[in-house]
Amino acid sequence: MAARILAVDDDASILELVSDVLGERGMEVTTAGSGERALKRLEEESFDLILLDIMMKGISGLEVCRQIRDRVNCPILFLSAKDSVADIVEGLGLGADDYLTKPFALEELAARVQAHLRTSARLGGAAPRREEAPITIGEIWLDPAQRLVKRQGRRVELSTREFDLLAYLMRNAGRTLSREQIFRDVWETDYGDVGTVAINIKNLRTKLDPEWAYIKTIWGSGYRFVTKSGYEEQTGGEDHGG
Repeated sequence: MAARILAVDDDASILELVSDVLGERGMEVTTAGSGERALKRLEEESFDLILLDIMMKGISGLEVCRQIRDRVNCPILFLSAKDSVADIVEGLGLGADDYLTKPFALEELAARVQAHLRTSARLGGAAPRREEAPITIGEIWLDPAQRLVKRQGRRVELSTREFDLLAYLMRNAGRTLSREQIFRDVWETDYGDVGTVAINIKNLRTKLDPEWAYIKTIWGSGYRFVTKSGYEEQTGGEDHGG
């Protein structure tokens, strides 16, 4: 069955280009020219992935994401001419799974969409990972099967990408992982900016680790999630930045 994509943008020419490039790859693309129309579509139909422009008249893409994130499990990718770090952080912080700045290469867009669809398909199937036991490190508990995260017994809401990143870090606790390695293994694509790893790390720290007790930056190397013993001993004081 063809993947169903909802593309939302108030620029008809962009919707046409997106429809063409994804349609050529066997996807079924539904378009919406405004945030209002997108919300109506989402009330009537379900989609495998949503492409969402940020700057639209009326209801913005950010507001659409804010309204639907709790009831829509599919990946959400922002497409926007706003390319500052603050804008990207805001978009990902609302629960988006990726952020592509305009102008973008159609090949990169298609590659990212396909990567997200592959990840989503694996998570939705009877993959071995769903049988994994919950992981507990310090005060953080993660259940891969239910895709739940808690700290001190309280549930923490994460986007799909943030959850996948946290699960990857916790599975590899004690190992130093380069940004390139994390991007390749979690994002599962060679396209895009590895800087998005740092942005998602920042989001995880904000939501789960404000004291930076768990996710350590290893300068010149990457990141390391501490082991339980490392957390208890509070070692690894080399972390002073993002």
